[in-house]
Amino acid sequence: MGLTAVDGPPRPRVRPYGGVILRWLGFAGIVALFAAAAYLAGFVLFASHVAGLKTPASLPAADAIVVLTGGQSRLEAAVELLRSGKGKRLLISGVHPAARRPALQRATGAEASLFACCVDIDRAALDTTGNAVESAKWLTKNGFSSIIVVTNNYHMPRSLLEMSRTTEGIELIAYPVVNADLGHGGWLTKPAALRVLFTEYGKFAMALLRGS
Repeated sequence: MGLTAVDGPPRPRVRPYGGVILRWLGFAGIVALFAAAAYLAGFVLFASHVAGLKTPASLPAADAIVVLTGGQSRLEAAVELLRSGKGKRLLISGVHPAARRPALQRATGAEASLFACCVDIDRAALDTTGNAVESAKWLTKNGFSSIIVVTNNYHMPRSLLEMSRTTEGIELIAYPVVNADLGHGGWLTKPAALRVLFTEYGKFAMALLRGS
């Protein structure tokens, strides 16, 4: 009588780890590709929006004016708004601790009398978030309910975002300062402008992700 082979239970299939890893890497690559595409699309929208911002020829008066230091022509524009009666007082936010009032007054082009009566200086803010926090304190202290926000056009979206988080119930009126015409895709042909916009977009995206 011959021996009959008895089949045992089926052995589990061993899936090679290499194949699983490759599949996960492929999935991660697709996700990264979509994320990069979304980021670049967001940048194009951001740059186009900034390029479309114009310094308003006229705007309604507000209780006060806040200018954020750090960009070209911001201080002169803010002082001119104060001089023309668009606000009762001006806060210069983010002034370097070593900057003295007389030197700052000369830098703004303001008359000594105007600077002495109607200009306040914030030296505590170190960044845009700090600008928003210190501006909110100043607004509360003075009982202001509307402000004109003065900063460069590329910085305006993030400034308004941060300001809106600390000044609930306050009317924010944007006054973007434009130093270069970036319209009609001009930002694509200017490396310096492209670099500034891309850097600022990264900061804006981080501010959005950070939430309130």
